[in-house]
Amino acid sequence: MNLFSDIRAAVIAALDQMVSEGTLPAGLDYANVAVEPPRDALHGDMATNAAMVLAKPAQAKPRDIAEALATKLGEDARISTADVAGPGFINLRLVPSVWADVTRAVLTSGTDYGRSDLGRGVKVNVEYVSANPTGPMHVGHTRGAVFGDALASLLDFAGYDVTREYYINDGGAQVDVLARSAYERYREACGLEPEIREGLYPGDYLIPVGEALKAKYGESLLDKPEEDWLSDVREFATEKMMDMIREDLALLGVKMDVFYSEKSLYGTGQIEAALKRLEDLGLIYEGVLEPPKGKLPEDWEEREQTLFKSTDYGDDVDRPVKKSDGSWTYFAPDIAYHWTKIERGFDLLIDVFGADHGGYVKRMKAAVAALSENKVTLDIKLIQLVKLFKNGEPFKMSKRAGTFVTLRDVVEQAGAGVTRFHMLTRKNDAPLDFDFDKVLEQSKDNPVFYVQYAHARVCSVLRKAAEAGWDMSDARLATVSLSGEWHEAELTLVKKIAEFPRLVEIAARANEPHRVAFYLYDLASDLHSLWNRGNDDLSLRFLQEGDEDASAAKIALARACAVVISAGLAILGVTPAEEMR
Repeated sequence: MNLFSDIRAAVIAALDQMVSEGTLPAGLDYANVAVEPPRDALHGDMATNAAMVLAKPAQAKPRDIAEALATKLGEDARISTADVAGPGFINLRLVPSVWADVTRAVLTSGTDYGRSDLGRGVKVNVEYVSANPTGPMHVGHTRGAVFGDALASLLDFAGYDVTREYYINDGGAQVDVLARSAYERYREACGLEPEIREGLYPGDYLIPVGEALKAKYGESLLDKPEEDWLSDVREFATEKMMDMIREDLALLGVKMDVFYSEKSLYGTGQIEAALKRLEDLGLIYEGVLEPPKGKLPEDWEEREQTLFKSTDYGDDVDRPVKKSDGSWTYFAPDIAYHWTKIERGFDLLIDVFGADHGGYVKRMKAAVAALSENKVTLDIKLIQLVKLFKNGEPFKMSKRAGTFVTLRDVVEQAGAGVTRFHMLTRKNDAPLDFDFDKVLEQSKDNPVFYVQYAHARVCSVLRKAAEAGWDMSDARLATVSLSGEWHEAELTLVKKIAEFPRLVEIAARANEPHRVAFYLYDLASDLHSLWNRGNDDLSLRFLQEGDEDASAAKIALARACAVVISAGLAILGVTPAEEMR
């Protein structure tokens, strides 16, 4: 049940009727007709802008349209009043039985309440994390992993066919550095002093890799030149790093559907095939780029390169795909990788990148638009930095990592659920402060605690009802009569519950899972407010002493709230708490 969609359908039906009667002209576009919560709750339960957005194309006064539309909406059994406000907005009030229907719908649907067919099975590839396989993931990867995973869950909940994908960056020079670093730890395992030269990875996390190399090769690699061991050590160390990354992702509750290797693009003709595709479209040419902005002419060496005409698709400059020496630029395999996504049949691509990839957005979007001839859309979400604090001070670096705070550091101190929720308390492109003390404190200022506490409170009510021998199962609660008068605080809560399906669709359209976290905080606040009112007004308490039927009517609303919290937390990848300690 999506109450807002249902009422919007009633608005559209009324508009169609007005068209058939000749009150409105035929052929009007209803795409921008919305039904949403009013800005001021005192104005009603919902509001529609239909008259405002249709006035110009209908060549009519918005208020005239609104008055005619309001009359028709007033005939709907679910609508008690339809009032025209201002220049032509229509404020709607719904009959009390509607809110009872919402409560029953939640209890009947369970955590499927709010699921949508918005996506209609559109195939979406969400690529996220994609950390270089050169060490453990750091806190920046943590935020990207949480965001990408929550976004994938949100899109799945909204009816998309989602694939979670990790792109293993194992084709560049950084994996050679990894191999050389691991080799020094191998020498250490063989009893020699490691030479951790500048430019190598210094972290202790490579010590077990060196020991594993010794276990496999003994001391046979010690006297060999680099060209003899580099390839084998690179492959061995990369796989060990990927094992570590998989373990770290599992700690965070992230499970990928696909791990795609960059290395698999080389020597297989896939890069050549992608560029041939662009060449066939007339988008590859030999040319010389202008000097970058800020470069003096004498600092610039003009050289002919193979270029992709990305400016045809909104980029600032054309981009080189092959260097003058014939080797690929870093952009070429990325083009090929996205070409594989298009060939695999995805309709929508989403890449989750770190903030330092901002300059990469236009060229990658241009490549996808060109390769697919504008049939496939690429959305790139940039993840801003995370600042860590503890005891009021910046959190120190991990000695094990060598240069950064790891994902494992964060999860082991805060817990996976707390980490995931807090990482979604800001929009992805806004900086985030992660204070270990604040994310674990039990207060209203801590969003994850506040939401979990609301769920736990409802669970405590259900436990007490069970102790009294009362049946408060969802099946029983769904049959309870809710025909009594609703208190203002109860109405506020059930109206917020009714917004959840609409919120899911809005968040999915915008690819913004943080909206779910914000919504859950507001929902929890409404539950806590109703609970606190029960301290002064006994009639608002969920447990009505000695009266099972009256208690069931109250608990039905509380349980519906808990169900929605569970559904929302599941999208975020967080397990709801049944009790707080």
